[in-house]
Amino acid sequence: MHIKITRITKLFMISKTSKIYIAGHRGMVGSAVWRSLEIKGYVNLIGRSSKELDLRNQKEVLAFYQKEKPNVVIDAAAKVGGILANNDFPYQFLMENMQIQNNLIDGAHKAGIEKFIFLGSSCIYPKFAQQPLKEEYLLTDSLEPTNEWYAIAKITGVKACQAIRKQYNQDYVSLMPTNLYGSFDNFDLQSSHVLPAMLRKFHEAKINNHSDVTLWGSGTPMREFLFVDDMAEAVVYALENNLPEYLYNIGTGKDITIKKLAETIQSVTGHQGKVLWDASKPDGTPRKLMDVSKMKEIGWEYSTELKEGIEKTYSWFLENIESLKEVKL
Repeated sequence: MHIKITRITKLFMISKTSKIYIAGHRGMVGSAVWRSLEIKGYVNLIGRSSKELDLRNQKEVLAFYQKEKPNVVIDAAAKVGGILANNDFPYQFLMENMQIQNNLIDGAHKAGIEKFIFLGSSCIYPKFAQQPLKEEYLLTDSLEPTNEWYAIAKITGVKACQAIRKQYNQDYVSLMPTNLYGSFDNFDLQSSHVLPAMLRKFHEAKINNHSDVTLWGSGTPMREFLFVDDMAEAVVYALENNLPEYLYNIGTGKDITIKKLAETIQSVTGHQGKVLWDASKPDGTPRKLMDVSKMKEIGWEYSTELKEGIEKTYSWFLENIESLKEVKL
């Protein structure tokens, strides 16, 4: 198969002293982006906690932009959670995410900020879309009901950036990661995603005399996972290059069953008890695998394999177990 290689142009306006605002810099993705940029020698990074700047408040965001005048905005801020949280708090997931991204995107446009990197989620694609998921499948069918509120919000962010790109020729680009995991993840069992929730469950069962672990669903759905440090590298790549299109999938291009994921986590944590599957609980989307060929064609691909990433995540979990963050809903 012949793959067309798209030549990209370096953005010479970006320098190591460019002022880069990372929204959500204390979250899993934002903190990974911050670490990656620091390692690469960027010296003018700015971030604000939610107490310092309420991203849901339009006036506050505009005033912040006018005062700080960043050259680039990386939007890693969002209200996130798994199936249970999306199901129980649909209004918050829809409205707060739209408020956050609308204020950041529209404010950046009004402030004349020329580069904006919007981070979304693979849940923007239809539930039964053909696999692997291509960028052009966006808005071709209905969404997965268990997280449609979050997905609809993220889709509006993608389309807002696309509209600015089309109408004003500004470098506003959207990156859609697959399921992310890693340092600073949310390990709260009531609101976390499948991998960190599973990791915590196996760890707690291990220290509880290797008690049985009960997991949701059948274990048959297929999922793809990307280590958050790899996601950060993709963001830096988008920062340093002028990507020719408005939307790119970020992932590994490989998926495994939830059952296999459980076996891998069980092995890494050292749990030796039984694993039980509660088939009365929902499975969610049957399969979700990203087609990452567009990013690969322009020169970026992942580097951390799943087991290595889980080992690094478990090490971080053990070091930070006393201060793990929980999501307040």
